[in-house]
Amino acid sequence: MTEAILLVGGKGTRLRPLTVNTPKPMVPAAGVPFLTHQLARARAAGVEHMVLATSYLAEVFEPYFGDGSAFGLHLEYVTEPEPLGTGGAIRNVASRLHSAPEDPVLVFNGDILTGLDIGGLLAAHGAAGADVSLHLTRVTDPRAYGLVPTDGTGRVLAFLEKPSTPEEIVTDQINAGAYVFRRSVIDTIPEGRPVSVERETFPDLLAAGAHLQGMVDSTYWLDLGTPEAFVRGSADLVLGRAPSPAVPGRCGDRLVLPTARVAPGAKLSGGTVVGERALIGAGARLTGSAVLSDAVVEAGAVVTDSLIGEGARVGERTVVTGAVIGDGATVGADNELLAGVRIWCNASLPAGAVRFSSDR
Repeated sequence: MTEAILLVGGKGTRLRPLTVNTPKPMVPAAGVPFLTHQLARARAAGVEHMVLATSYLAEVFEPYFGDGSAFGLHLEYVTEPEPLGTGGAIRNVASRLHSAPEDPVLVFNGDILTGLDIGGLLAAHGAAGADVSLHLTRVTDPRAYGLVPTDGTGRVLAFLEKPSTPEEIVTDQINAGAYVFRRSVIDTIPEGRPVSVERETFPDLLAAGAHLQGMVDSTYWLDLGTPEAFVRGSADLVLGRAPSPAVPGRCGDRLVLPTARVAPGAKLSGGTVVGERALIGAGARLTGSAVLSDAVVEAGAVVTDSLIGEGARVGERTVVTGAVIGDGATVGADNELLAGVRIWCNASLPAGAVRFSSDR
């Protein structure tokens, strides 16, 4: 049996207001909770048993996914009494694993959208005889990430903090957030306290002479930690740039769920998704955006690279660019919201309250 742990306990602070009422892995991406895509890809790679390490708003996962049988999986849920970090969360669910000491256990972060070859990572782990194998990806600008240099065989040499000078950029390889652990290694993680695999577990294993193997897979990879990235990830799923068997429809320029209504003359493009029971008014133009369930975008509104939360309303002729409208919020007619603006859940913005001159 191939087993996996999925880390879904984070608070998603950078994603607020999207995560005020909903944990990050349950925010819809391409029409379904993001976690759905991860479960579907894991099952396609042969995973049969998965344990979800939950914490923030833990009560919402099991009612939605149940025992996992709809995905061909056996799902279990373990809730942390207090946030334990990545390593602590992995150790906290160890008792639910059935693997033998030498068996591989997959570990995924719940906020990474990736085209990783999961089977390839497992195969590389077995071929190397590693204690832990890490998915590494290459980035153009590694200054925002910890670096993971490897030797010519892929063996990890070090875990380096974010570089502060050009001289410290010794590689463009970063930790991409998916791992294979030898089952016995999980039991060496300290129990009952917060532990970071990135800052404690992996460096300590390396210092003790353990074999940590890196596999560079530079297919699609995106950390969905910010609203901008989440919106882009949803659009990429709809467009087919990011692979997932869980997209509820054919990939293309738009995805309109069955109970949504789109008025004549409205234009949807760039991977825009319109959720269940949502309404798009006549002449509205939406590009690269996500409109969640029960939301309304009124006639003539222009929405670009933005997310409109559940039950929110965007008024007539309002322009929304690179913004997030929280669940239940109302933005009146003739407003203009620019990149980075976040309207909190259930807030109300009157008509014409925010406008910008054309010569800005």
